This record gives sequence, structure tokens and C-alpha cells, in this order.
Amino acid sequence: MDSMNTNDTITNNKKPLLPVKSDFVFKRIFGDQRNVDVLADFLKSVLDIPDEEYESITVIDPHIKKESKNDKYGILDVKVHTKSKQVIHIEIQLKVFDEIKARTIYGQSKLITEQMSSGKNYAIIKRVVTIVITDEIFIHDSNRYHHQFRHRTADGIEFTNLVETNALELPKLPPDTDKSDLWYWMKFIKSDDEEALDMLAQKSPQMMKAVGVLKELSADEQERMLYEAREMARMDGEALMNQARREGIEERNSEIARKLLLRNRPVEEIMEDTGLTLEEIKAIQSTI
Repeated sequence: MDSMNTNDTITNNKKPLLPVKSDFVFKRIFGDQRNVDVLADFLKSVLDIPDEEYESITVIDPHIKKESKNDKYGILDVKVHTKSKQVIHIEIQLKVFDEIKARTIYGQSKLITEQMSSGKNYAIIKRVVTIVITDEIFIHDSNRYHHQFRHRTADGIEFTNLVETNALELPKLPPDTDKSDLWYWMKFIKSDDEEALDMLAQKSPQMMKAVGVLKELSADEQERMLYEAREMARMDGEALMNQARREGIEERNSEIARKLLLRNRPVEEIMEDTGLTLEEIKAIQSTI
């Protein structure tokens, strides 16, 4: 009886697995040099570069260098050099924002320009490949979950392969496997169900290692605290942005109401057009 109660307590106290699609957890798994075999297996499922490029891949400092004090500054989730020094950077986004495509292009341009220094010529530029993983749909013209974008004409003539973007959209992943290695890695990133992950672990030694690392992270109290702090910071940032957006809308509506009052428009009409209450409109009216 005592033994059964103890087992029940252990089961009940077991912490849920941390979500791989969190940028914090993703970086802990794929951005650790000790897991470079896991990273290489994932990259092979996404990219069509020669296998020998993965013979020596190095996870490097993910900070994008600033050229001046006024320059924008960025941190990539995972940044990698392949054997021939091609640059691969991986970014995971829970939410899609309006500027995500422009931000991707900006990040790529920085990764190209930081390869250059005074006196060097363009021949030293190495290929830059971006992988953007999103938890929302942002390519609405296709149902495919993986898109590769390069500089090509409409009929497929390639200008250069120096820059490439791969978009991976988790919501588009079909429930049943398409037998590709990428499907299994996307399922690993998307799933937080331990039973499903245990089944995925049977797919390959690299997948088994990835699931094992996730379980270790999830059981580590300090890692959980760091994850929760990261999530709190993210939610605080979203809350501040939403507040700023609301304040901007309120300020705009107040200005519209002021102009309509000056034109002697009916209060009921102003309420309908702006969404402001009668009391708010009267308060604006008192300042005119």
C-alpha cells in the first residue's frame, strides 16, 4: 500500500515536457555543440547541400555584429558554420508578425556583410542559408509545410545560390507521416506529448538523443526556471506591445472624436464611429 502511494506521488509530481518550439528549448537542443549530430540530422532533412558539408559543423556565437552604435542588433536562435564555412542560421517564431519577411532579409544581409572587411573582395562571401520555423501560417498561397526560396526567375533560371530561405510552418504539418525525415523532425518540434515523442525516438539514434535531451532539460529544475523566466519576459513584451497598440487606437479615436465635435456632428454618430463612451466624448468636448 505504501509503495503504491509512493509511485502515485512520483507520477503525479512528474513535470510535463518543455515545448521544443520555444526558442529557449530549441536552442538548448539544436544549438549545443554536444548535440551537433542531432543538428546535422535535422539540417539534412531540410537542406539540399552535400553531405560532406556536415562532416565538420560548428555552432557559433548567434549574435549579429553591429557595424555602428545606431545599427540594429539581432540574436539568432542557432547559427552554424559548415565544413566550407557556409553560414546557416535557424530561427523559430511562435507568432508571425507583419515584418517577418523583411526581418529575414535584413538578417541575411547582415550575415553577408559581416563576412567582409576592408581590402577583401566579393569572392570570399560564403553562402547564407536561413531556416525560419513558425507556429503560425505566413505563406498563404500553398498548403506545403516546407518552402525553399532562392534568387530565380519565374521559369527556374537561377541568378545565385548565395542566399536561400527555407520556411517551415508547423500548423501545416499533416497528421500522418509523408515518410520524409523532415516530417519526423517537424513532429518532434511540434509535439509536447511524451508518448508520441517516445515513438519518434525509435526513428533514428539522433531522434532518440534529441528526445533524451528534451527529457533531461524538462527534469532539470534550473532549466525549467530559466524557461519560465524567458516565457514571462516574452509575455511581458507582448503585453507592452498590446498596451501601446491600444493606447494608439484610443489616441486616434479621441482625435477623430475631437474633429467630429468641431464639425458639430451628433454625439450618437461619434460614439458609433469611434467606439468611445458618452462620458469619454463629453470629457473631450469639455476641452474644446
